Amino acid sequence: MPALEHVIIPASVAHAMLVLAVTIALGLIIGQIRVAGVSLGIAGVLFAGLLFGHFRPNMPAAVLDFVRDLGLVFFVYTIGIQVGPGFLASFRRHGLGLNATSALIVVLGCALTVALQFLGSFSPAVLVGLLSGAVTNTPSLAAVQQALPPPDAARAGMAYALAYPFGILGVILTMVLVRRWFRVDLTQETEAFQRTWSETTESPVTLNLEIRNPGLDGQPLRVLSELAQSQVVFSRLWRKGACQVPTPATLLQPGDVLLAVGTRAALDKLRVATGGVSSMDLREVGSNLASMRILVTKRSVLGRSVGSLPLYGATMTRVFRAGVEFVAAPGVRLQFGDTVTVVGDETVLQRVADELGNSPRELNHPNILPIFIGIVLGVVAGSLPLQIPGLTQPIKLGLAGGPLLVAILLSRLGNIGPVSWYLPHNANLIVREIGIALFLACVGLQAGEHFLETIWRIEGLYWLAAAATITLIPVLSVALLARAVWRTNYLVLCGLLAGSMTDPPALSFANTMTRSDAPAVTYATVYPLTMFLRVTMAQVLITWLTR
Repeated sequence: MPALEHVIIPASVAHAMLVLAVTIALGLIIGQIRVAGVSLGIAGVLFAGLLFGHFRPNMPAAVLDFVRDLGLVFFVYTIGIQVGPGFLASFRRHGLGLNATSALIVVLGCALTVALQFLGSFSPAVLVGLLSGAVTNTPSLAAVQQALPPPDAARAGMAYALAYPFGILGVILTMVLVRRWFRVDLTQETEAFQRTWSETTESPVTLNLEIRNPGLDGQPLRVLSELAQSQVVFSRLWRKGACQVPTPATLLQPGDVLLAVGTRAALDKLRVATGGVSSMDLREVGSNLASMRILVTKRSVLGRSVGSLPLYGATMTRVFRAGVEFVAAPGVRLQFGDTVTVVGDETVLQRVADELGNSPRELNHPNILPIFIGIVLGVVAGSLPLQIPGLTQPIKLGLAGGPLLVAILLSRLGNIGPVSWYLPHNANLIVREIGIALFLACVGLQAGEHFLETIWRIEGLYWLAAAATITLIPVLSVALLARAVWRTNYLVLCGLLAGSMTDPPALSFANTMTRSDAPAVTYATVYPLTMFLRVTMAQVLITWLTR
């Protein structure tokens, strides 16, 4: 069997691929095992890697380093592409406060790490590895390992693996304790979340307005649009028993009924200006008008504003992008993958669809050229030295921070000329999961050789105690402060804790416990800034501790 003998030759390429594939497959099986309703998920790959690493599979160090970094780049780049479009919006209203609270958890964890340096006999590599594992932040470990020589990088990976399990469990334990201590009613918290967060994200709602104000008689409809500061779109007009699509030049008459789509604040302002709300719902009135959801896939319309599009008498009311729905104001510029709602005569809606593309096949066929262009830019950005006052050596964003930052910026732009940075959700998820699986497998294989012998020594117990301190004290203290003093909504708090620790298993637990996806909203709000802080602070710490 010559072929099989070639596969199992130690240190060969085929042998390396075989070990990685078996490690990841076993790790994914381990990750699906549920204990008390909680599973490790993708983190199971790390522990499978530790198991195989203990038996010294004779993997070439250069191969492990390359595959580890390649997986990391894929992971952080796809994360940035996903969260980028809503990143700036996350700072509106509560978003700024949530990110500040998350940053407080990051700072407390770093402060405890520095304190442990003075209280114990930990090496800098072990300390920062414990910090990365205690906050379940894989990219920060990668950033640290890039700055260390191979022996210290392996010890940092081993410390990370030792701290990782309680990093997951500590956040979950905090959620459970806060719920019991404050006797949280999940139904009330869910209702409160829906009221407050809908205002924060400015999700559009509809209102049927009746023109009762005599001062509006003969005024063009654009007067109301200007009053609402372009936060309202008028999709239907009922006049003298007929329904039509109004234009900005349409002259208003007493008794007109307008179907307005906009933010709550803007609609409240127009309700006062027009004189009242109609009991008629124009969406239920029989007419030749219809609404249609259309995918934006045609390259020629990318980057164009809603107001400049040929809609043939129809009106665009809403835009759905990256999980967020907002008003299709005239100045909004379309991006590839947007889903827009258009209202108009049934005979013209298909013309509008043809104008915008509306091709699911085009949407689901990813163009990989922009991915690699983005990675090139990210690697370059991560290699640029950044001088920080107080540090003798400049730091770099590295392969963890550079691609993440570039991906956030590119996905925010949407497209540059004919190049679209959009990546379909399924394609994004596949690339991300493959990337993190490769990274965790390599980390485990590199750290596994001395893992078991370390955990059974007194040194290993010290590491465990230090990791538990770094995990539990920041999240528990901030959680109690947020709930008792700031009265933070429990669903928001759960997402905040999971996001501040970049902890997907904890987020999964929160979603299951609350029977809601609401914690994921907060998680996405704080994740980009937290990830950036974790990566940069880890580099600052390792530079400062080893000076």
